Amino acid sequence: MSYFGFLAVFLVIPILLLLLAVRYDAKRGVTLPAALQSWPGRTIILIHVIIAVVYTTPWDNYLVATRVWWYDPNLVTGILIGYVPIEEYTFFILQPILTGLWLLLLMRHLPAAPAPAATGARIRLVSATATGAIWLSSAFILAVGWPPGTYLGLLLVWALPPLMLQFAFGADILWRHRRAISLSILLTTLYLSAADKLAITSGTWTINPEQSLGIYLLGRLPLEELLFFLMTNTLITIGTTLMLAVESHARVSRYGRALRRRLARRPDTSVDPVREVKML
Repeated sequence: MSYFGFLAVFLVIPILLLLLAVRYDAKRGVTLPAALQSWPGRTIILIHVIIAVVYTTPWDNYLVATRVWWYDPNLVTGILIGYVPIEEYTFFILQPILTGLWLLLLMRHLPAAPAPAATGARIRLVSATATGAIWLSSAFILAVGWPPGTYLGLLLVWALPPLMLQFAFGADILWRHRRAISLSILLTTLYLSAADKLAITSGTWTINPEQSLGIYLLGRLPLEELLFFLMTNTLITIGTTLMLAVESHARVSRYGRALRRRLARRPDTSVDPVREVKML
């Protein structure tokens, strides 16, 4: 299976079907709930496409350059940007569209859950702290130079910092939309992992067994590949939810006002030259 063939079958076709679902819901007047109408969905998806390309490009180039994974040169066009074929960049673009459209479909049809019993600040602190602890563990794996942990460590060190920031900002907001979020992450991760297994089986790309844990799912799928799709779909889903939420924008405005007030109260520590001359 060529890489572009994989993209056409497993990403482009589902995206087209989801766009038909968008049109169908629009004709029936099914829209997002008022709490999730801060920005247009297409704008948020476009922003995530840009972020995915910018943030993933150096990381993925490093993986290919260090042979964490490689592709069959006979199954790609041969057009490279850095070490990575153009098909991989196309995947960076298509995955946020697929995951974003699927999340928007779920959010149009699933109601939000009640507000959490615990305080929002506590949920944000606990989730961000737990994510930070996992990040430190993955950084330790890389620091000790354990070869089988290379892919896992590189994946978590790359993916967890933005996730930690998302939790610190709005874990309580995310909890209110946990039904759509959990279904979006679960189904897109299982779907793309199954597709990835088929691509690995057909030789489209290969994960280096010397730099991975050697734990395989579905016979040929490395555990790290499942975690890759889990991390990327989580980042896309959570980021999209926070940008959609009206409460997020209100929180940003509130933080901005608090910061301006704090800066306005800061004492002026600069030296008045006229006063200094008089004192002399």
